[in-house]
Amino acid sequence: MFKRLKGLFNASNKDLRKRVLFTILILALFSIGTNIVVPGAKGITKNLGFLELLNVMTGESLKNFSIFALGVMPYITASILTQILQMDIVPYFTELKEEGASGRQKINKINRYLGIIFAFVQGLLFSYAFLNVGGTYEILKSALVLTAGTALLLWLGDQITKNGLGNGISLFIMAGIIQGIPNIFITAYKSFITSGDYALWLGILALVGFTILYLAIIIGVIFVQEAERRIPIQYSNYTATSYRKEKSYLPVKLNSANVMPVIFASAIIGMPSFIAEFLGKESFTKFVENYISYYSATGLIIYVLLIYGFGYIYTKMLMNSEEMAENLDKAHAYIPGVMPGEPTSKFLRSSISKLTVVGSLALIVLAVLPIVFTNITGLDSAVTIGGTGLLIVVGVALETYKQLESSIVSRNYTTIKRRRRR
Repeated sequence: MFKRLKGLFNASNKDLRKRVLFTILILALFSIGTNIVVPGAKGITKNLGFLELLNVMTGESLKNFSIFALGVMPYITASILTQILQMDIVPYFTELKEEGASGRQKINKINRYLGIIFAFVQGLLFSYAFLNVGGTYEILKSALVLTAGTALLLWLGDQITKNGLGNGISLFIMAGIIQGIPNIFITAYKSFITSGDYALWLGILALVGFTILYLAIIIGVIFVQEAERRIPIQYSNYTATSYRKEKSYLPVKLNSANVMPVIFASAIIGMPSFIAEFLGKESFTKFVENYISYYSATGLIIYVLLIYGFGYIYTKMLMNSEEMAENLDKAHAYIPGVMPGEPTSKFLRSSISKLTVVGSLALIVLAVLPIVFTNITGLDSAVTIGGTGLLIVVGVALETYKQLESSIVSRNYTTIKRRRRR
């Protein structure tokens, strides 16, 4: 790994270094923007509830009510919506999906327009719910500033994708989460060492144990992200001899749905809390806190079931066994020991279902771990382990590293070929 990354400093990789530096510069601008508060607004002191996930993804921007408080989540919401509409729900979107590259460009354009609309609507709701800014003009002004912040992030994300390294939208989410990690360890240090609640030696041991556990969970997340089942496939125009020499595989990831089930589940279970903020009725607020909030026993059970259910639904959307079997047939490929057509579809459906069970359980553990840890230890909610934030950071970091490694390898290969020609 480190040997390949050393190639980044070779003279032949000057353009790649510029891409890396450009990406770092844009992410630095994002970090600065998370601390620029919307004019006339103040930080949110209320409990964010299900919006805490959005707050984490935006680097505490929502809590600060900065110009980047909405982050890129309106665009993510629009992307999810159009993905669902492509599943033979709206014929127009299904046709765009089948058009290939040109269709994807049109869908991406629609996502951006929808993202801006969603940003404005969310900006209005957040300004009304969390800020005591007065009349309609102030609310509208705050919503427009938040919408402009999201639009700026989408443009900057495009610049990273075109001129930098990695996917700009994903990197903003990762940067926001990483920005909050130092606060976790600072708060942990204060809780264990300087608070006086523990003896000094016991506090040091607790802090060391917390750090080791945190790193162990990161290793576990990497395993979950990289784990996959490789289903062997054979092409009908390959001989048996060539098949034995170099096998082809159809990779099926353990967690194909990534963090989407948690985002869906958090949005649904947190919606009553958001409604309670608008109504302001004490009886309804207490009912939500006692039975629906995922800090309650019943709410936690509902949360777990929602994650499990959405894990199946979203994986089904991404990994359509019928389409996969059809694509194998078009490529004149088959799974050894399985007949093409419907038997292949059933085999893939069964394999994906089994993997989804394990992947969803791993996702549930990761999502529930911070809640259980906070309830058991009684520590500040900022001192937490696990969480979907780590899953996002690890996933984006791995994808960015793979892209960087691929760029270095391809450039070195091109350089070697040129030298041989000379």
